[in-house]
Amino acid sequence: MNYDCAIIGGGPAGLNAALVLGRARRKVIVLDNSQPRNAVTYASHGFITRDGVTPAEFRRIAYEEVLRYPSAAHHSGQVTDVRRTGNEFSIGTEDGLSFTARKLLIATGLREIMPDIPGLNEHYGRSLFNCPYCDGWELRDQPLIVLSDQPGVFHMAKILYNWSKDLIVATGGADVLTKEQRELLASRNIRIIEQPVTAFIGSEGKLQQVEFADGTRLGRTGGFIAPRLQPKAAFQTQLGYEVTETGGIATNEMGKSSVPGVYAAGDASYVMPSQLIYAAAQGSKAAMAINMELTEEEFAL
Repeated sequence: MNYDCAIIGGGPAGLNAALVLGRARRKVIVLDNSQPRNAVTYASHGFITRDGVTPAEFRRIAYEEVLRYPSAAHHSGQVTDVRRTGNEFSIGTEDGLSFTARKLLIATGLREIMPDIPGLNEHYGRSLFNCPYCDGWELRDQPLIVLSDQPGVFHMAKILYNWSKDLIVATGGADVLTKEQRELLASRNIRIIEQPVTAFIGSEGKLQQVEFADGTRLGRTGGFIAPRLQPKAAFQTQLGYEVTETGGIATNEMGKSSVPGVYAAGDASYVMPSQLIYAAAQGSKAAMAINMELTEEEFAL
């Protein structure tokens, strides 16, 4: 099965790219393992006309719109192998199928590496989140915890202060705050706790208390975690594209990578900020660039 473009990843970047390419009458296939990172949450926010939509409903609507176009196709399965063969790409899946395409768009998103803390998984996506712009409104004016051992914890605390003035910053003892930052947080009555968090305690996903290594328990009804983020794309060895300092696929502003014919969009390229609307916009731009490249090649024949 030969396509103008194969898209690996069925998130907002990949699906929006498929929509644009389908409308451009390009033969496109979306290869999707149906494991979106945002599946743990009940609702996605910040996307105009879809604010509050569940991840499952977002995908349902997106596929319904994409597959209206006869040149667009979808295959549900994990991509296990991607190789360049001449002027085309050969893509293999875990179920033994293979596809070829003139262009390749990688939109596989991110993988979250969470701290190993009892109770975190039960509350994540319900009262513990990682993006203030996605879920800050829902936790407004509540007593919150900001948990991070990364330098960005100061920035996150400042951002969250707009939604809640009752904040605790927990760094787990990591030396990630400067003296000036500590003073600024203290001036806003934001308490810094160096003790590691040892448990999140609550019921049915609703956080009630946070326990620290010294046995202290503090009442909190929500919070924000900064997980380690890694791109899911694992095709650098096969394709040889350049990556950024954060591990994303290095691209130009239109999503073109260092390898001819290979594009990337969404979290697979820029890593942060991780937003539906950002990813969808990236997918749209990359699709236009892919269509233009295909057009130029056809006119050069």
